[in-house]
Amino acid sequence: MQRREFMKTAMLAGAAVAGGLGEVSAKSKGLHTLRAQKKNLAIAMWDFSWLLRHHPAGEFLDWDRVLDELCERGYNAVRIDLFPHLVAARPDGTVVEEYSFPKGDWKPAMWGNKFSVTVRPREGVIDFLGKCQKRGVHVGFSTWFFGPDVEKIEGLDGFVRVWEETLALIEANGLMDTCLYVDLLNEYPLFHGFSWFTKKLDSLKDTTEADKDAGERQAFEWSKEMGKYNRAQWEYYRSFGSDAIRRLKKRWPDLDYLLCQTRIPDVPWDSMDFTEYGVLDMHCWMIMNEKLGKDTGYWEHIHGLADNDSKFKDISSKLLENWKVNRGDLTAWLDEEMGKVATKARALGVPCGNTEGWGLINWLDHPALGWDIIKESAEIAAELGRKHDYRFNCTSNFTHPQFPGYWDDVKWHRRVTKIIRG
Repeated sequence: MQRREFMKTAMLAGAAVAGGLGEVSAKSKGLHTLRAQKKNLAIAMWDFSWLLRHHPAGEFLDWDRVLDELCERGYNAVRIDLFPHLVAARPDGTVVEEYSFPKGDWKPAMWGNKFSVTVRPREGVIDFLGKCQKRGVHVGFSTWFFGPDVEKIEGLDGFVRVWEETLALIEANGLMDTCLYVDLLNEYPLFHGFSWFTKKLDSLKDTTEADKDAGERQAFEWSKEMGKYNRAQWEYYRSFGSDAIRRLKKRWPDLDYLLCQTRIPDVPWDSMDFTEYGVLDMHCWMIMNEKLGKDTGYWEHIHGLADNDSKFKDISSKLLENWKVNRGDLTAWLDEEMGKVATKARALGVPCGNTEGWGLINWLDHPALGWDIIKESAEIAAELGRKHDYRFNCTSNFTHPQFPGYWDDVKWHRRVTKIIRG
């Protein structure tokens, strides 16, 4: 988009904000929200990589090319970080067009920026959504709430404000019909960068007696530092999410809202208040079952990215052995977990799916590592998704051009996305 056109539409969005975000927006024509869909969607999770790798040395340099490649592989939807806390004005009302994302270390970056970069989120969102609109690619509006200035956003008022201003900008640019759903915060309430919310939950740790059942649940190795939420924390995160959705519905009642979640026993996903939800997106991986990761060193050396990769080959061999021996049990386990999500969705009368799964959580292209488990688990989950009526489904959380060992197998992607889409 030309700079002059962008400034014009940005001013229109500003006028909409100034006019009062509490007013109901005119009903958008041709909304393609998930509940309005008559087809299943194969969705790729492009997180914040779509913008932070959009530079001369980045895999997302050419958005036209990577979107064409996405479609070529059979995907018809993406979930991206809209960076609402950067697209919206700062709390003092100033609008910032450009932000820097420094790289804090030189370890491999699976997602996000692998170098220190400077980006323009407001222009980027409008430009990228326009390209998706042109191709008929549906977009899950989401955020991980990472990056600069995130600490400036405080409370429910601040959180809702940045989302309102971001949606208003998108609407003013005629791009709201790209919206599949609005996912207000990644893997709520645990894995995101909304520091105010995390501190608020921490402040409630000792305000009431801990839930009596909490001691009976065991934490996974990857989440053991999270601790167990007590009743006060449960009540707060339940009400915070619902209140945020209710506020946004006042202006955009026709959109589908959610806060995506992760399967973790210490903060059970199904304890949420789903009253206001229009969609369920519950992330799950087979590595969460100890039969895949036990005695492999995966959590310490690959998931946590150890200081060197000397043990990667041994870890890969052990994972493949566990996979070979326990594949049937792992499939049955995943079938049961996906069935729970589907059952909850039916009870709520909303569609369900998954944008992050199914084998290993963290992985990368490396001479000692292959993509066998990732691909085979994707094939299993594609079939199970059809069984449980998943309206949208991913093949993994590695469906990006920065994972060439996975991305470049076009024939495989087309075969699996065909199963997902039916």
